[in-house]
Amino acid sequence: MSNNVRGPTSALTEFLRASGITPTTVARRAATRAQQQAAAGPSGTQVDDAVGAEPSETRSAPSGRRTRTRSATAAGYNSDDLDADDDAAQEEEEKPAVKKRKLTKAAEAKLKAKEKAKTKGKAKGKKGADEDEDDSEEEEEDAYNALSKMWSGTGASPAKPPVGNFEDCAKCEKQFTVTKYTMAANPGPGFLCHQCAKASGSDPFKKPAVPKRRKAPADKRSVVNFEERRFPTLVSMCIQLITKHIDDVEALGDIGTMNVDAISKALSKNRGLTPQNATLFYNITNTALTLYDATNLPSPALTTLAHLNPNLTTLRLDFCGHLDDPAMNILSTGLPALTSLELLGPFLVRTAAWKDFFTSHPALTAFRITQSPRFDIECMRVLVDSCGQGLEALRLREVGKLDDAFCAEVARIAGMQGEDKKLVEIDLADPSLSCSEDAIIEMLEATGASLRMLNLSKHDLLSDVFLEQGLGAYTRVLEHLTLSHLPLLTDAGVGAFFGSWANQPLTSLDLARNAELGNEALLGILGHSGKRLEVLNINGWKDVDEKALRWVGKMAPELRRVDVGWCREVDDFLLRDWMVGDGKGIPGCAKLREIKVWGCNKVTAKCPKKSGVSIFGVESHSVS
Repeated sequence: MSNNVRGPTSALTEFLRASGITPTTVARRAATRAQQQAAAGPSGTQVDDAVGAEPSETRSAPSGRRTRTRSATAAGYNSDDLDADDDAAQEEEEKPAVKKRKLTKAAEAKLKAKEKAKTKGKAKGKKGADEDEDDSEEEEEDAYNALSKMWSGTGASPAKPPVGNFEDCAKCEKQFTVTKYTMAANPGPGFLCHQCAKASGSDPFKKPAVPKRRKAPADKRSVVNFEERRFPTLVSMCIQLITKHIDDVEALGDIGTMNVDAISKALSKNRGLTPQNATLFYNITNTALTLYDATNLPSPALTTLAHLNPNLTTLRLDFCGHLDDPAMNILSTGLPALTSLELLGPFLVRTAAWKDFFTSHPALTAFRITQSPRFDIECMRVLVDSCGQGLEALRLREVGKLDDAFCAEVARIAGMQGEDKKLVEIDLADPSLSCSEDAIIEMLEATGASLRMLNLSKHDLLSDVFLEQGLGAYTRVLEHLTLSHLPLLTDAGVGAFFGSWANQPLTSLDLARNAELGNEALLGILGHSGKRLEVLNINGWKDVDEKALRWVGKMAPELRRVDVGWCREVDDFLLRDWMVGDGKGIPGCAKLREIKVWGCNKVTAKCPKKSGVSIFGVESHSVS
């Protein structure tokens, strides 16, 4: 193949070319001079053989051999010579006209004939050597063309062209520069540009994957849970048998309603509830229904639920992602007696369907939803207008559009109920963006007098001011409080708040993941609610010390469940004091049933155990 490759030219070459001095004119001048010397006498014969014979012998050379000559150059630029055309004029002027050149093919043939005549005894061996030499001379003389012929794609596995050369893409036929990343076409012949190589599914610039080093076996950490295992009761064995053969629900007959909830929980462990076996839980006499995992129930199956349970007053559906507008409209019309609705994951229900449900159920007393991105302020206004007077429980957890306007609507519920306030539960946890501190304080001003349960987790704009001006000023009968993930709360502020709070002692408190809280906060909590506290969660209180933790065994006799995960000072001896006491003034928590110690590295597998107490999250080191 031919390549129109030209290298950089010097200023002298450009000047000669502008003056009309080109390789063609120089070649003609040299040929004329050689002819004149040949006609002058015998002395010019040798010159003609060495120099001037090139044009004539080139014309008489066999067509099967290619030679680099000036006559070929004169016909046009050739990629074999690259910049030889530009430099020829400068070489002609700087060097003598007669110069030693490489022997032509005819001269080489004459020399070979003479050698053969002198060495007739070695003619056969010499002939082979000369032929090899001739081939090598030809390759050396025209090595560039020979290489181009070799990798032009005629062979089964063509060699890669030189880096920097120009080549035509075998696919798009565009000219590109050859680099070390150039890839051969498959199938051949030819090579691909980088764009076509990527389009074919191969990345020419991809580095080879470094083999991964095999790591030496390290210490593995195993988590041990100490939970008391009792002999299964006859009821539990029957429930396991039913759940195992749940697909044969028609053959089971009437199993009664006493253990339906337990069977529903057992099925939720492996998502075994399907439209075929869900009819086990349906009955025209049902007033309450709970399905703990409705993942496999499509919209038509949820519609069937409403038709087969028309007298429901309480409905709970967890993981009801298939609940859409048509199914929600059936719930609105097919369950007229419904007063309590709890949904986890109603992603597909839109604003219009929510509004229709609220307007068709003015007697609704409890509305709890979690993870509903389409529930907006318009839905909230219709809920308050239609059901506000009798609403007792409201949960809007993980609602993406929750903002200060929602807090104002919640406060409006208390205004509609007047002195006979019924709203006892508010859960606005886990919003996308925190509501402002002022908006939540105004909401508590209107609703705090009747509240018994409050969850404001992850409203990260709440600080100690909210505790004093909100909870401290307006709540008196609160029993369950959850304020986790509030980074602005301080140890001193929480301790002082519980020390002066006029509210009755709490039975459940969750202040997890508030890393700034420590000794003062814990002692304030125990002083205020220790005698009635049943559930305590201080997970993530890394700075609370052992002395403050020991007061839990002294001041919380009713404690049943405690989570002290990631509290650094919890150890085996502290757990023993909580469970059985130390005999030196710490009676312990006699009603304790569950302890969570995730991340407590000082608790070992040899920690003390007590019958009826489950310990979760004990980390022990073992080498495999």
